[in-house]
Amino acid sequence: MACPKLFLSCLLLQLMFLFLVPEVAQGQGLKVGFYRKACPNAEIIVKEVIGQVMSVAPSLSGPLLRLHFHDCFVRGCEGSVLLNSPTYQAEKDAHPNHSLRGFQTIDRVKTALEKACPGIVSCADILALVARDVVVATGGLLYDVETGRRDGNVSSMKEALNDLIPSKANITILKIDFAKRGLSVKDLVVLSGGHTIGTSHCPSFSNRLYNFTGKGDTDPTLDSNYLARLKLSCKPDDQTTLVEMDPGSVRTFDIKYFNLIAKRRGLFTSDAALLDDSQTKAYLDFQIKTGGSTFFKDFGESMVKMGRIGVLTETAGEVRKVCSKVN
Repeated sequence: MACPKLFLSCLLLQLMFLFLVPEVAQGQGLKVGFYRKACPNAEIIVKEVIGQVMSVAPSLSGPLLRLHFHDCFVRGCEGSVLLNSPTYQAEKDAHPNHSLRGFQTIDRVKTALEKACPGIVSCADILALVARDVVVATGGLLYDVETGRRDGNVSSMKEALNDLIPSKANITILKIDFAKRGLSVKDLVVLSGGHTIGTSHCPSFSNRLYNFTGKGDTDPTLDSNYLARLKLSCKPDDQTTLVEMDPGSVRTFDIKYFNLIAKRRGLFTSDAALLDDSQTKAYLDFQIKTGGSTFFKDFGESMVKMGRIGVLTETAGEVRKVCSKVN
Protein backbone atom coordinates (compact mmCIF):
# COMPACT_ATOMS: atom_id res chain seq x y z
CA MET A 1 0.00 0.00 0.00
CA ALA A 2 1.76 3.17 -1.19
CA CYS A 3 0.34 6.54 -0.20
CA PRO A 4 3.11 9.05 0.58
CA LYS A 5 0.78 12.08 0.75
CA LEU A 6 -1.53 10.38 3.17
CA PHE A 7 1.09 8.54 5.16
CA LEU A 8 -0.62 8.87 8.55
CA SER A 9 -4.00 7.72 7.26
CA CYS A 10 -2.40 4.86 5.42
CA LEU A 11 -0.48 3.79 8.51
CA LEU A 12 -3.64 3.82 10.61
CA LEU A 13 -5.43 1.66 8.07
CA GLN A 14 -2.59 -0.83 8.07
CA LEU A 15 -2.58 -0.99 11.86
CA MET A 16 -6.35 -1.51 11.91
CA PHE A 17 -5.94 -4.38 9.46
CA LEU A 18 -3.26 -6.03 11.57
CA PHE A 19 -5.43 -5.87 14.68
CA LEU A 20 -8.59 -7.00 12.96
CA VAL A 21 -7.21 -10.03 11.13
CA PRO A 22 -6.60 -12.16 14.25
CA GLU A 23 -10.17 -11.46 15.39
CA VAL A 24 -11.54 -12.67 12.08
CA ALA A 25 -9.26 -15.70 12.10
CA GLN A 26 -9.95 -16.73 15.70
CA GLY A 27 -13.50 -17.86 16.24
CA GLN A 28 -15.79 -15.38 14.55
CA GLY A 29 -19.06 -17.13 13.76
CA LEU A 30 -18.91 -19.54 16.70
CA LYS A 31 -21.37 -19.43 19.56
CA VAL A 32 -22.64 -21.56 22.40
CA GLY A 33 -25.83 -23.34 21.35
CA PHE A 34 -25.27 -22.99 17.60
CA TYR A 35 -27.41 -26.09 16.94
CA ARG A 36 -30.22 -25.15 19.31
CA LYS A 37 -32.76 -24.80 16.49
CA ALA A 38 -31.33 -26.99 13.70
CA CYS A 39 -30.44 -29.97 15.94
CA PRO A 40 -31.61 -29.24 19.49
CA ASN A 41 -30.47 -32.58 20.91
CA ALA A 42 -27.00 -32.53 19.33
CA GLU A 43 -25.01 -32.13 22.52
CA ILE A 44 -27.21 -34.63 24.36
CA ILE A 45 -26.59 -37.20 21.63
CA VAL A 46 -22.82 -36.66 21.81
CA LYS A 47 -22.86 -36.98 25.59
CA GLU A 48 -24.89 -40.20 25.46
CA VAL A 49 -22.58 -41.86 22.94
CA ILE A 50 -19.47 -40.83 24.87
CA GLY A 51 -21.03 -42.11 28.08
CA GLN A 52 -21.56 -45.49 26.43
CA VAL A 53 -17.99 -45.55 25.10
CA MET A 54 -16.43 -44.55 28.43
CA SER A 55 -18.36 -47.28 30.24
CA VAL A 56 -16.65 -49.99 28.18
CA ALA A 57 -13.43 -48.29 26.99
CA PRO A 58 -12.33 -45.67 29.54
CA SER A 59 -8.80 -45.77 28.13
CA LEU A 60 -10.09 -43.81 25.11
CA SER A 61 -10.54 -40.63 27.17
CA GLY A 62 -6.99 -39.40 26.56
CA PRO A 63 -6.91 -40.27 22.86
CA LEU A 64 -10.27 -38.57 22.22
CA LEU A 65 -9.06 -35.41 23.93
CA ARG A 66 -5.83 -35.58 21.94
CA LEU A 67 -7.71 -35.76 18.62
CA HIS A 68 -9.08 -32.26 19.18
CA PHE A 69 -5.62 -30.91 20.01
CA HIS A 70 -4.03 -32.46 16.94
CA ASP A 71 -6.85 -31.20 14.75
CA CYS A 72 -6.63 -27.59 15.94
CA PHE A 73 -2.85 -27.32 15.70
CA VAL A 74 -2.80 -28.19 11.98
CA ARG A 75 -4.88 -25.95 9.68
CA GLY A 76 -7.10 -25.00 12.63
CA CYS A 77 -10.11 -26.74 14.21
CA GLU A 78 -11.77 -27.92 11.01
CA GLY A 79 -11.75 -31.70 11.23
CA SER A 80 -8.88 -32.31 8.81
CA VAL A 81 -7.24 -34.83 11.17
CA LEU A 82 -10.15 -37.19 10.47
CA LEU A 83 -9.76 -37.33 6.70
CA ASN A 84 -8.40 -40.40 4.93
CA SER A 85 -6.10 -40.30 1.92
CA PRO A 86 -5.99 -43.07 -0.71
CA THR A 87 -2.27 -42.34 -1.08
CA TYR A 88 -1.66 -42.10 2.69
CA GLN A 89 -0.72 -38.43 2.58
CA ALA A 90 -3.29 -37.09 5.08
CA GLU A 91 -2.59 -35.66 8.54
CA LYS A 92 -3.32 -38.97 10.22
CA ASP A 93 -0.56 -40.55 8.10
CA ALA A 94 2.12 -38.28 9.61
CA HIS A 95 4.38 -40.11 12.05
CA PRO A 96 3.32 -38.06 15.12
CA ASN A 97 -0.29 -39.06 14.39
CA HIS A 98 0.30 -42.79 13.95
CA SER A 99 -0.62 -43.32 17.59
CA LEU A 100 -3.92 -41.43 17.40
CA ARG A 101 -6.95 -43.48 18.43
CA GLY A 102 -10.66 -42.92 18.74
CA PHE A 103 -11.59 -42.46 15.10
CA GLN A 104 -14.28 -45.14 15.34
CA THR A 105 -15.80 -43.33 18.30
CA ILE A 106 -16.03 -40.12 16.29
CA ASP A 107 -17.68 -42.10 13.48
CA ARG A 108 -20.13 -43.55 15.98
CA VAL A 109 -21.07 -40.09 17.22
CA LYS A 110 -21.41 -38.82 13.65
CA THR A 111 -23.71 -41.72 12.70
CA ALA A 112 -25.98 -40.96 15.65
CA LEU A 113 -26.11 -37.27 14.76
CA GLU A 114 -26.76 -37.96 11.07
CA LYS A 115 -29.68 -40.17 12.05
CA ALA A 116 -31.19 -37.38 14.15
CA CYS A 117 -30.19 -34.34 12.05
CA PRO A 118 -28.78 -35.20 8.62
CA GLY A 119 -26.12 -32.85 7.32
CA ILE A 120 -26.23 -30.43 10.25
CA VAL A 121 -23.46 -31.09 12.79
CA SER A 122 -19.88 -30.82 11.53
CA CYS A 123 -17.12 -33.27 12.33
CA ALA A 124 -15.00 -30.38 13.63
CA ASP A 125 -17.69 -29.58 16.20
CA ILE A 126 -17.97 -33.25 17.13
CA LEU A 127 -14.26 -33.25 18.03
CA ALA A 128 -14.73 -30.21 20.28
CA LEU A 129 -17.83 -31.61 21.98
CA VAL A 130 -16.29 -35.04 22.48
CA ALA A 131 -13.18 -33.49 24.02
CA ARG A 132 -15.33 -31.62 26.54
CA ASP A 133 -17.39 -34.69 27.35
CA VAL A 134 -14.37 -36.95 28.03
CA VAL A 135 -12.94 -34.28 30.33
CA VAL A 136 -16.21 -34.24 32.28
CA ALA A 137 -16.49 -38.03 32.21
CA THR A 138 -13.06 -38.35 33.85
CA GLY A 139 -13.73 -35.81 36.61
CA GLY A 140 -13.14 -32.44 34.98
CA LEU A 141 -15.40 -29.41 35.16
CA LEU A 142 -18.23 -28.89 32.66
CA TYR A 143 -17.65 -25.97 30.30
CA ASP A 144 -19.67 -24.52 27.44
CA VAL A 145 -18.40 -25.37 23.98
CA GLU A 146 -18.77 -22.88 21.17
CA THR A 147 -20.06 -24.53 18.01
CA GLY A 148 -20.65 -23.52 14.41
CA ARG A 149 -17.44 -24.85 12.87
CA ARG A 150 -17.49 -26.28 9.39
CA ASP A 151 -15.27 -28.98 7.98
CA GLY A 152 -12.25 -28.42 5.76
CA ASN A 153 -11.54 -30.53 2.70
CA VAL A 154 -7.73 -30.55 2.79
CA SER A 155 -5.54 -32.80 4.94
CA SER A 156 -1.78 -32.81 4.49
CA MET A 157 0.77 -35.11 6.06
CA LYS A 158 3.46 -32.52 5.33
CA GLU A 159 1.57 -29.82 7.21
CA ALA A 160 1.10 -32.12 10.18
CA LEU A 161 4.83 -32.84 10.27
CA ASN A 162 5.58 -29.11 10.16
CA ASP A 163 2.90 -27.83 12.53
CA LEU A 164 2.48 -30.35 15.32
CA ILE A 165 4.54 -29.37 18.36
CA PRO A 166 7.00 -32.18 19.17
CA SER A 167 7.15 -33.72 22.63
CA LYS A 168 10.85 -32.79 22.62
CA ALA A 169 10.12 -29.05 22.37
CA ASN A 170 11.81 -26.68 24.81
CA ILE A 171 10.02 -23.78 26.48
CA THR A 172 11.08 -21.26 23.82
CA ILE A 173 9.58 -23.33 21.00
CA LEU A 174 6.45 -23.99 23.03
CA LYS A 175 5.83 -20.32 23.74
CA ILE A 176 6.43 -19.32 20.12
CA ASP A 177 4.16 -22.03 18.70
CA PHE A 178 1.34 -21.30 21.11
CA ALA A 179 1.61 -17.55 20.49
CA LYS A 180 1.38 -18.12 16.73
CA ARG A 181 -2.03 -19.65 17.36
CA GLY A 182 -3.27 -16.85 19.58
CA LEU A 183 -2.69 -18.77 22.80
CA SER A 184 -1.00 -17.29 25.85
CA VAL A 185 1.71 -18.65 28.13
CA LYS A 186 -1.03 -19.42 30.64
CA ASP A 187 -2.91 -21.40 27.97
CA LEU A 188 0.30 -23.33 27.35
CA VAL A 189 0.68 -24.56 30.90
CA VAL A 190 -3.05 -25.07 31.43
CA LEU A 191 -3.51 -27.16 28.29
CA SER A 192 -0.41 -29.18 29.15
CA GLY A 193 -2.44 -30.29 32.15
CA GLY A 194 -4.46 -32.39 29.73
CA HIS A 195 -1.67 -34.96 30.04
CA THR A 196 -3.33 -35.98 33.29
CA ILE A 197 -5.30 -38.53 31.26
CA GLY A 198 -3.99 -40.93 28.65
CA THR A 199 -0.89 -42.83 27.64
CA SER A 200 2.05 -42.42 25.30
CA HIS A 201 4.19 -44.72 23.19
CA CYS A 202 7.84 -45.00 24.16
CA PRO A 203 9.30 -43.15 21.12
CA SER A 204 7.75 -39.89 22.34
CA PHE A 205 10.16 -39.75 25.26
CA SER A 206 12.75 -42.55 24.81
CA ASN A 207 15.44 -40.04 23.84
CA ARG A 208 15.35 -38.89 27.47
CA LEU A 209 16.19 -42.44 28.54
CA TYR A 210 18.87 -43.47 26.07
CA ASN A 211 20.14 -40.68 23.83
CA PHE A 212 19.28 -37.25 25.17
CA THR A 213 22.09 -35.26 23.53
CA GLY A 214 23.06 -37.80 20.87
CA LYS A 215 25.81 -39.32 22.99
CA GLY A 216 23.93 -42.27 24.49
CA ASP A 217 23.13 -40.30 27.64
CA THR A 218 20.03 -39.68 29.75
CA ASP A 219 18.16 -36.46 30.53
CA PRO A 220 19.77 -35.13 33.72
CA THR A 221 16.57 -33.28 34.66
CA LEU A 222 14.60 -36.54 34.92
CA ASP A 223 14.17 -38.01 38.41
CA SER A 224 16.54 -40.99 38.66
CA ASN A 225 13.99 -43.37 40.20
CA TYR A 226 11.40 -42.48 37.56
CA LEU A 227 14.05 -42.88 34.87
CA ALA A 228 14.80 -46.41 36.09
CA ARG A 229 11.11 -47.37 36.03
CA LEU A 230 10.67 -45.99 32.52
CA LYS A 231 13.65 -48.02 31.31
CA LEU A 232 11.98 -51.16 32.62
CA SER A 233 8.92 -50.39 30.49
CA CYS A 234 10.65 -49.02 27.40
CA LYS A 235 13.64 -50.84 26.00
CA PRO A 236 15.72 -49.19 23.24
CA ASP A 237 13.85 -49.11 19.91
CA ASP A 238 10.54 -50.11 21.57
CA GLN A 239 7.85 -48.73 19.26
CA THR A 240 4.71 -50.28 20.73
CA THR A 241 4.63 -50.16 24.53
CA LEU A 242 2.20 -47.69 26.08
CA VAL A 243 3.18 -45.82 29.25
CA GLU A 244 0.78 -43.92 31.49
CA MET A 245 1.42 -40.18 31.43
CA ASP A 246 0.01 -39.80 34.95
CA PRO A 247 0.79 -43.12 36.68
CA GLY A 248 -1.93 -44.21 39.09
CA SER A 249 -4.30 -41.48 37.95
CA VAL A 250 -4.36 -42.04 34.21
CA ARG A 251 -8.17 -42.15 33.96
CA THR A 252 -8.89 -39.27 36.30
CA PHE A 253 -8.79 -35.63 35.27
CA ASP A 254 -6.94 -33.95 38.15
CA ILE A 255 -3.80 -31.93 38.94
CA LYS A 256 -1.57 -34.86 39.87
CA TYR A 257 0.39 -34.49 36.65
CA PHE A 258 1.45 -31.02 37.80
CA ASN A 259 2.76 -32.63 40.98
CA LEU A 260 4.77 -35.08 38.90
CA ILE A 261 6.31 -32.29 36.83
CA ALA A 262 7.39 -30.49 39.99
CA LYS A 263 9.05 -33.72 41.15
CA ARG A 264 10.89 -33.99 37.79
CA ARG A 265 8.68 -36.88 36.73
CA GLY A 266 6.95 -35.29 33.75
CA LEU A 267 7.03 -37.78 30.91
CA PHE A 268 7.89 -35.45 28.04
CA THR A 269 10.64 -32.90 27.53
CA SER A 270 7.86 -30.40 26.74
CA ASP A 271 6.36 -31.00 30.20
CA ALA A 272 9.68 -30.69 32.01
CA ALA A 273 10.16 -27.43 30.10
CA LEU A 274 7.33 -25.87 32.11
CA LEU A 275 9.81 -25.58 34.97
CA ASP A 276 12.11 -23.43 32.82
CA ASP A 277 9.83 -20.39 32.62
CA SER A 278 8.91 -18.24 35.59
CA GLN A 279 5.28 -17.80 34.53
CA THR A 280 4.55 -21.46 33.79
CA LYS A 281 6.39 -22.60 36.92
CA ALA A 282 4.47 -20.09 39.03
CA TYR A 283 1.20 -21.47 37.70
CA LEU A 284 2.28 -25.03 38.51
CA ASP A 285 3.34 -24.04 42.01
CA PHE A 286 0.07 -22.20 42.65
CA GLN A 287 -2.10 -25.12 41.54
CA ILE A 288 -0.09 -27.57 43.63
CA LYS A 289 -0.26 -25.30 46.66
CA THR A 290 -4.01 -24.68 46.37
CA GLY A 291 -5.09 -28.14 45.26
CA GLY A 292 -5.93 -27.00 41.75
CA SER A 293 -8.16 -24.15 42.90
CA THR A 294 -8.52 -22.63 39.43
CA PHE A 295 -7.16 -25.31 37.09
CA PHE A 296 -10.47 -26.94 36.17
CA LYS A 297 -12.07 -23.62 35.29
CA ASP A 298 -8.91 -22.45 33.52
CA PHE A 299 -8.79 -25.63 31.45
CA GLY A 300 -12.28 -25.06 30.10
CA GLU A 301 -11.45 -21.47 29.20
CA SER A 302 -8.23 -22.45 27.43
CA MET A 303 -10.00 -25.25 25.54
CA VAL A 304 -12.54 -22.72 24.27
CA LYS A 305 -9.71 -20.47 23.10
CA MET A 306 -7.94 -23.35 21.39
CA GLY A 307 -11.22 -24.33 19.74
CA ARG A 308 -11.28 -20.99 17.92
CA ILE A 309 -8.02 -21.54 16.03
CA GLY A 310 -8.44 -21.21 12.27
CA VAL A 311 -12.10 -22.20 12.23
CA LEU A 312 -14.22 -22.30 9.10
CA THR A 313 -17.70 -20.86 9.59
CA GLU A 314 -20.80 -19.70 7.69
CA THR A 315 -20.26 -20.54 3.99
CA ALA A 316 -16.62 -21.68 4.25
CA GLY A 317 -15.90 -25.39 4.12
CA GLU A 318 -18.67 -27.97 4.35
CA VAL A 319 -20.48 -30.27 6.76
CA ARG A 320 -19.22 -33.75 5.96
CA LYS A 321 -21.67 -36.62 5.84
CA VAL A 322 -18.86 -39.02 6.75
CA CYS A 323 -16.00 -37.63 8.83
CA SER A 324 -13.26 -39.55 7.03
CA LYS A 325 -14.01 -38.21 3.54
CA VAL A 326 -15.09 -35.01 1.86
CA ASN A 327 -18.60 -34.83 0.44
